[in-house]
Amino acid sequence: MPGIYLHIPFCKKACYYCDFHFSTNPQQKPEMIKALLAEIALQKSYLNGQNIETIYFGGGTPSILKAEEIGLLIDEITKHHSVSSDAEITLEANPDDLDAQKVKELKQTGVNRFSIGVQSFFEEDLRWMNRAHNASEAESSIMRVQDAGFENITIDLIYGYPLLSDEKWKSNLDTAIGLQIPHISSYALTVEEKTVLASFIRKGKQQPVNEEQSAAQFIQLTDTLQEAGYEHYEISNFAKPGKYSRHNSNYWKGVPYLGIGPSAHSFNAETRQWNVKNNSRYIEELGKGNVPSETEVLTEVDRVNEYIMTSIRTMWGMGLQRIATEFGTNYSEQIRENLDEAFDKDWIKEENQTITLTQTGKLFADHIAATLFVSEPQR
Repeated sequence: MPGIYLHIPFCKKACYYCDFHFSTNPQQKPEMIKALLAEIALQKSYLNGQNIETIYFGGGTPSILKAEEIGLLIDEITKHHSVSSDAEITLEANPDDLDAQKVKELKQTGVNRFSIGVQSFFEEDLRWMNRAHNASEAESSIMRVQDAGFENITIDLIYGYPLLSDEKWKSNLDTAIGLQIPHISSYALTVEEKTVLASFIRKGKQQPVNEEQSAAQFIQLTDTLQEAGYEHYEISNFAKPGKYSRHNSNYWKGVPYLGIGPSAHSFNAETRQWNVKNNSRYIEELGKGNVPSETEVLTEVDRVNEYIMTSIRTMWGMGLQRIATEFGTNYSEQIRENLDEAFDKDWIKEENQTITLTQTGKLFADHIAATLFVSEPQR
């Protein structure tokens, strides 16, 4: 069943590595809430009345909103959509926002899952990233959420940056495991072109990313978490059995979703739609009753390649029979012809016509997907 994503484009500080769409100026927040409410109403038909299984507040920093504002947005969604009684409702949150009173208030909104942007439990690392929270808040916020009765929690951790030794990385992972967090998302630091970090590296103020360090810490990550009982169900995501992110899993499985907010993307299996990446324009157009977006009609080739790109990253894998059934044997045969390199290098394995990545192959997921992309069959 489909999901709804809401992009909340505000942050207290700009993390040096981040290239997501956000503003550190909160003055437009009241107008933005009105615009989000308006878009929810205007986009009510996008998912054709299908039952909503997940709601996800991302950003930016959604926890910068008041609990009553989050509740208002959820109420507007339930006004225009049929939402499952057991819907997963996730709020991305910074540790410094999750004081005891805020957590108590959020419990009344319908939010039942937290994605906490910890990144590291080391003070010097957080300062290096220009995070808004400190190391003490990183750990105490998790315990406050747990003490309030929230069991469905995930945290983000970053690896592969110059300050992170293998010993510190092991400590971060051990802390997360010790806190009994059921889901962990972990990402290699990437240097995006327009970020402060990229500028620092160009000017020689910071070291460039070491790809060998990043690869080694990825292996350390997978070995440590799998030994602790986590399933590596997607390249960057680990969960105790049955504790997968339902919202993100649906992305990787090609389930339709509606994106609300500036820069948000939507997908309905036939088209992809994306909103303008400008807060003022977004607010202005919604004030006129318009959704400021562009739409791309997906060709059959686009849809096959999207399935390849997303499915190959998961433990459920890429189904050749599914491709043949949904799109035609021409595409499954094209893919079959391009599997040799990945098999020869022990990057993939096959079972019941389903291709999954090996441990080594996970280091080359993007390259493998690119080699398998299909083109229009010759008639």
